[in-house]
Amino acid sequence: MLLLVGLGNPEARYARNRHNFGFAAVQTIAERWNFGPEKSRFSGLVREGAIPTPSGQVKTLTLRPQTYYNDSGKAVQQALRFYKAEPGDVVVFYDEIDLAPGRFRMKTGGGAAGNNGVRSIAAHIGPDFRRARLGTGHPGHKELVMGHVLSDFSKAEIEWARPLLAACADALPLLAAGEDERYQAEVLRLAPAPKLDPRAKPRGEGED
Repeated sequence: MLLLVGLGNPEARYARNRHNFGFAAVQTIAERWNFGPEKSRFSGLVREGAIPTPSGQVKTLTLRPQTYYNDSGKAVQQALRFYKAEPGDVVVFYDEIDLAPGRFRMKTGGGAAGNNGVRSIAAHIGPDFRRARLGTGHPGHKELVMGHVLSDFSKAEIEWARPLLAACADALPLLAAGEDERYQAEVLRLAPAPKLDPRAKPRGEGED
């Protein structure tokens, strides 16, 4: 099975925040593949469905923890225990400030790089889960980060954010088949990142 976790905050006032990019990703996926209705389970909201792969259908759940971003691990741990799944069955979609806007990177394991939601999940299930990192860009100074992630996407940002979400959903059979590198490449092919202002100095673009 595959457990797709989106990070975000549950209250309506956060819905359009950059920090809720992960929520938006798993919601887009669930709609694209006609998952069932959302139900309250595992300290979160869950939808169930299946994704076609060359080897057959893969049972897939989307999970939006309702424990707030920084305590997301509690919900993930509950779901993992219930389904007797492994950390490698988990893919966490989240906003990544150390990737340029519109960039997308897959990785497995590693540190949290300052992301408290990722840190919480690692504390509950270990670090060896898969991460789908949705670039939102860095505001430039550490003291501006909180305001940046808890602010809404601008109209200009929505122009690349929506295609990126759609690409994450359309390419999902590759992810379900365990082809993470091919999934990353296909997402970027379907939704190329916007060209940067040459005066900008993006952080972490080469980081894994």
